[in-house]
Amino acid sequence: MEEARIDKWLWAARIFKTRTIAADACKNGRVTIEGVNVKPSRMVKVGETVSVRKPPITYSFRILKTIEQRVGAKLLPEIYENVTAPEQYELLEMTRISGFVDRARGTGRPTKKDRRSLDAFINDME
Repeated sequence: MEEARIDKWLWAARIFKTRTIAADACKNGRVTIEGVNVKPSRMVKVGETVSVRKPPITYSFRILKTIEQRVGAKLLPEIYENVTAPEQYELLEMTRISGFVDRARGTGRPTKKDRRSLDAFINDME
């Protein structure tokens, strides 16, 4: 097999969990080949470089083998070579250690008790 659809390849190479998510990423301009946005039906060849933007970083992969059937995680080094720039991983690490921490689900707004505690704390400070 010399060519494969980009959405199938992204799914088969385990870059996206489902083929639908891979196709949506292509449609929304988050997948590029050699710097050009691609449609999900674009055929890829061995040697091309695929860039996938998953905020906050952009991953880059060089295709070593075109596949359309999902393979085990142990076989991934035969499928693609990760050529992502080290600066991208530094950006990811900076995002992780920055002050912003994702809130746990359901803990969006303070409760009445939390608000009263905050008001009491602020009043004590004044």
